[in-house]
Amino acid sequence: MNNSIDFYTTHSLITAPGSQARLLDRLPDYVAALCKVIQGLIIHIFWTEHYGVQLSEERKAEVQLRSVARQLERIHELDPRLLVEQREPDRRLVGNCRDFSVMLTALLRQHGVPARARCGFARYFIPNHFEDHWVCEVWDVAQRRWILVDAQLDAVQVNKLGISFNPLDVPRDAFLTGGKAWQICRLGQADPDTFGIGDLHGLWFVRGDLVRDVAALNKVELLPWDGWGLIERGDNELSADDLAAMDDMAELTAGEVPELERVRRRYANDSRWRVPGTIRSYTVEGVRTVALEGA
Repeated sequence: MNNSIDFYTTHSLITAPGSQARLLDRLPDYVAALCKVIQGLIIHIFWTEHYGVQLSEERKAEVQLRSVARQLERIHELDPRLLVEQREPDRRLVGNCRDFSVMLTALLRQHGVPARARCGFARYFIPNHFEDHWVCEVWDVAQRRWILVDAQLDAVQVNKLGISFNPLDVPRDAFLTGGKAWQICRLGQADPDTFGIGDLHGLWFVRGDLVRDVAALNKVELLPWDGWGLIERGDNELSADDLAAMDDMAELTAGEVPELERVRRRYANDSRWRVPGTIRSYTVEGVRTVALEGA
């Protein structure tokens, strides 16, 4: 295994289970089974009605849990049974696509399996639209390639969305990384206003997913509404050098990232990309300053 792949076999600050590691005992170590486990532990905040669940404001706040350790703690509070025991929908942790993806990343890394979260856009939620989305990318030893896995897509969602592909091997044209989305928008091959979520869309939104994907590739898997560096600059504040840096990083991260060391060096040496110790989180309640130590 080369160093680039080996980098993703160990935990980040975000994926480390910490004091909750005991909960991961006796979990399977293969992707399909782990996806089933996760689907029995987490319910997507935007899909609750399809499972007959109405959320209180207190429960909705669970999407703010940034680290896997704190998510596992809350899962255990809601239902103390073994994680392989599927919870009723109303007893599952409330999360979103990022949480399904980061949880799968964490469980695979716990077994030493190379895995990383990817931030970008999916084409399979709304017709003619690229929806803000996260998936997990897993190294397949036999095929010698990174495979995109959407752990969120259970039988309910596959049926509702009419998914025709295998969620355990999402086609590269069905999910675009932030870098790929930035590339095609900058080249005029796609309309930036078709990228986003709800009323939030445009090239500025694509820029945010590019930056978050670069951070995740460096094992800093933050929330979809966390902001720092290039994310927080207005369009009129971007210099020609900023745009060139993003174009170059998009080229490096558009696909499976064969030149990871270049990505890591640029991330480490350029504060426009690097996640600082304190960030801003743009929640529906307002902007919060968050210290990442302890996640």
